Amino acid sequence: MEERDGLLGRSRGDDEPPAAESGPFRGGWAYTDRRLPLLTGAAYASKRRSTVSERFPGERVVVPSGGLKVRSNDFDYAFRPHSAFVHLTAELGTQAVPDSVLVLEPTGTGHTVTLFTRPRSPRDGGADSAEFHSDRRYGEFWTGRRRTLPETSAALGVEAAARTDLERALRGNVPTRVLRGVDAHVDAMVTPVPRADAELEAFLSELRLVKDEWEIGELRSAVDWTVAGFQDVVGELRHATRLARGERWIEGTFNRRARLGGHGLGFETIAAAGSHACVLHWTRNDGPVRDGDLLLLDAGVEADSFYTGDVTRTLPVSGRFTDVQRRVYDLVSAAQSAGIAALRPGARYGDFHDAAMRVLAEGLDAWGLRPHGRTASTSESDLYRRYTVCGSGHMLGLDCHDCAGARRETYLDGVLETGHVLTVEPGLYFQPDDLTVPAELRGIGVRIEDDFVITADGPVCLSSELPRGADEVETWMASPR
Repeated sequence: MEERDGLLGRSRGDDEPPAAESGPFRGGWAYTDRRLPLLTGAAYASKRRSTVSERFPGERVVVPSGGLKVRSNDFDYAFRPHSAFVHLTAELGTQAVPDSVLVLEPTGTGHTVTLFTRPRSPRDGGADSAEFHSDRRYGEFWTGRRRTLPETSAALGVEAAARTDLERALRGNVPTRVLRGVDAHVDAMVTPVPRADAELEAFLSELRLVKDEWEIGELRSAVDWTVAGFQDVVGELRHATRLARGERWIEGTFNRRARLGGHGLGFETIAAAGSHACVLHWTRNDGPVRDGDLLLLDAGVEADSFYTGDVTRTLPVSGRFTDVQRRVYDLVSAAQSAGIAALRPGARYGDFHDAAMRVLAEGLDAWGLRPHGRTASTSESDLYRRYTVCGSGHMLGLDCHDCAGARRETYLDGVLETGHVLTVEPGLYFQPDDLTVPAELRGIGVRIEDDFVITADGPVCLSSELPRGADEVETWMASPR
């Protein structure tokens, strides 16, 4: 039988060191425990847990972080906890531990909260002492220092216990809701109650719809770093034109800023030059960046707190739009302005999309572009999908497309509230092989996207430092760096 190691299992290579209690790793270790302050976001996470406790009195609530995912053989992707777990703990990217599980245990007056997680790799010669040097996936010799359980408790403001104690903690005849599909081991420990579990998932998603002041601060920081990444890219455009894979240079330029300023990327960077801009999620980024083309850059820095920016600019590689490029750009810019004007507390969530689409439709009509003609069988809402297939924005937060598990009536069919953070991003995409448009339009894709927080006085643009209008973009690109 193949030997396995680690909580989730991994084949052990022939060159892996033996898991022995004695030998070169036994004894001689310094005391390195630390006194950690409470994280700034922990008090806000505590309030969110209280809201969960009030919603599910008398029930156990289980929210896993998720675990590592294999990239190839014995290499894993960088760990990123589930957003619901992050929201309820305020955990940071540099400290997040795979396979952690937050448990709210009911009491007569509310819930106690325990975070089951991996403690530091022991050095005491006990049963698990070989983990430090022999476990390639979790051993600290391989992956770096973790916090001790007391350090975790101090940093997050919750009781911390070893993950190995979780199964015992989940026993007993207590109604239990689990955020499912995140940790298969946790799913197997608790008999599913589909309706109850689905209610928990929706509630945790809806809990993120309105951002508190700390979250908005984190989003501001993420967007500021995102703006800095766009500034970097403009400075590197000329060099990118000299490379066969100039899109990769653009991608790498932004990604470097993301790692410097935050935890990394909120999503894979879209660096789409020329006709690649007509592909909504172009992340291959293997094409050239040519003078005379447009570059559509859709990118976001994820802060150490996991909150992300999401901004798009469509830039003329040469520094100036051609007449036809400007015509498309100006129409998209006007549509975005109309969408922004529709943002206010109490407005239907869909109003900004409808406003942007109305401008696009009128503009396309003026150009004589009605792809299905004026037929009674084609609804107005579908008429222009050939050129602008997706919606004009989405909620933003811990996920780029945040709160996706929320019920339709609270999100897509809901109303905007103070504290909502969302994008406005209309676009036009004329495919290079689309014979319903004039040849001069084929291969042009334009999207403009900014991030907004809804306040009592209207929308505040978090990405306002980036030029948006065509004239401003050209002036920005011409400025010395």
